[in-house]
Parts: sequence; C-alpha cells; structure tokens
Amino acid sequence: MRKLTWTGVRRSAAERFRAVYGEPPLHLVVLLASLALCGYALVRLLRGDWPAIAVWFVGAALLHDLVLVPLYTGADWLTHKALGGRRRTSWKDINWLRVPFFLSLLLLLVYWPLVLGDPPDYERATGLSTDVFLGRWLLISAALFAATGILLVIRRWRPDTRRVIRGLRYVGGRFGRRSAGR
Repeated sequence: MRKLTWTGVRRSAAERFRAVYGEPPLHLVVLLASLALCGYALVRLLRGDWPAIAVWFVGAALLHDLVLVPLYTGADWLTHKALGGRRRTSWKDINWLRVPFFLSLLLLLVYWPLVLGDPPDYERATGLSTDVFLGRWLLISAALFAATGILLVIRRWRPDTRRVIRGLRYVGGRFGRRSAGR
C-alpha cells in the first residue's frame, strides 16, 4: 500500500524506510546478520578459556596504544622531516613509503615465528625447512618498495592530463572552456 506524504507524492514502504534509516532494507538485514554471526563467534570463543582471552585483548589494546602508536607516529614524523618538512612534501608523498612499509610489517607480524626460524614443530609437521622465510620476506619487502618506487617515477614522469584536454580546462573536478586570458 502506498501512502501519501506531505509533498503530495506517493512513496512505497521501502522508500519511507530508506528516508528514515538512510539505507535500503537489505543493508539492515545484512548488518543484523553480521552482528548475529559475531555474537555467535564470541560465545564460542568465550566458551573456552575466557579469562586468558580477555587478558590477551586488553594486553593487545595497551600494547598498541602505549607502545606502537608512539613508535609509528615518531617514525612518520622523522620520515616527514627527513624528506624536507611540510612545504616540499605532502602527505601523499609520504604514502609512497607508508604503504610498502605497512605491508612489509604486516607480513613480518603474520609470519614472525617462521621469519625468525624458530617455530615449534613446524619442520616436523610439514617436512619443510624454515631457512627460506627470512630471505623471502626480505625479497618481498624489497619488491614492494621497488614497485612503489617505479609507480612513483611513472606518476611523476607522466604528463598531467588534467591541465588541458582538447581546449578544455580541468577545474575543481569539472571540465570547462578555457578562458581567453589563460
């Protein structure tokens, strides 16, 4: 059934729901299903040794906030200062270093025991040696930095196509006719 609104336009129930909620009804269904799945996972997780899990979460939060945030904030500040301060480099320029550094550290975090070469029972369980992981991690890290370096060089070398395209001038996300004075 359609209802007459104050503007005189008939709106369906889905349109009224979107006007109130801000998203289509499917968004709410998916959100509630994901919350139910997370709740189920939490109940299953806490069924075991829940005090140790709670201590682990609190410890991870404290480690992140008290140790890691000052470390990577300081490293970012030092990198910014080493590259010439705020005038010559923008935050976009720093991202060419941040992204490969982040991915390299993420790989190191995930494969920490294998990179160090001291995982318990890895060789016995898989029959593979751990001697190759440090070299592979270093190679992947070097490839990440090389790839971003190549992309940066290509981006700086490529002409800026936004300036003038067939008599049109790019201004604020739109193309407009070039004025006679410019």
